[in-house]
Amino acid sequence: EPSKEEAILMVPNKSFVEDVKKRRLNDIDTPNIPGIYWYARLSAGGAIKAMQLALEGETAFSLMRPPGHHAGRNGKALNASSLGFCYFNNVAIACTKAMERPEVKRVAVIDIDCHHGNGTQEIFFSNPRVLFVSLHKFGFFYPGTGGRSEGNCLNYPLGWNTTEKEYMEALSSALEEVERFNPDLVAVSAGFDTYKADPIGGLGLSKESYRTIGRMISGLEKNTFVVLEGGYSREMPECVYNLLTGLESL
Repeated sequence: EPSKEEAILMVPNKSFVEDVKKRRLNDIDTPNIPGIYWYARLSAGGAIKAMQLALEGETAFSLMRPPGHHAGRNGKALNASSLGFCYFNNVAIACTKAMERPEVKRVAVIDIDCHHGNGTQEIFFSNPRVLFVSLHKFGFFYPGTGGRSEGNCLNYPLGWNTTEKEYMEALSSALEEVERFNPDLVAVSAGFDTYKADPIGGLGLSKESYRTIGRMISGLEKNTFVVLEGGYSREMPECVYNLLTGLESL
């Protein structure tokens, strides 16, 4: 069900929420389509529901659009050129909501989208209760951020010709940091545009790579939920299925 506005307002500021609600956004790739405020709330609500299921011991996946990881507190984040198809930062809203609960002291966000989660970094930067790790293509590639790590935001910028082996080595390093942080909850911003045949992103990952990624994340043995970000290939459903089957080993 759609998220209540008070939950949305835990992350973006009220003026930006009003811009979405009243269709006043001025963005090159994130349009003011009819009903978008409802759709964006529905997507945030899916992330919150997935978080709640994770804290009940299930591994949950929110298969919702629009995505969210490029959206910051005031819209465009870290001087990005656009909102990148995002309205509200679903994973950040769900994690912020989770941290209201006494059993959730620390949250880790693992962003595996091909694009840097600039909005998530902006929102959680310097928050001692959150670790943000992002593996993403870097170098003349939107949003152009995430070239280095800063504080609690650990970035793993990857070259355009990154192989599956190199990607998995970077992910292994990132997961070691997550394990060291010892979160009570893990959120995954799952973009499938790292698939090698993706028309917008594309790194060296095969469809089977996502099963491996799921298994590696499940090896953390933490309450885990997944939120859909990008992915534009016709073969994306197989990538999603493989990630979920890998996570089932949790």
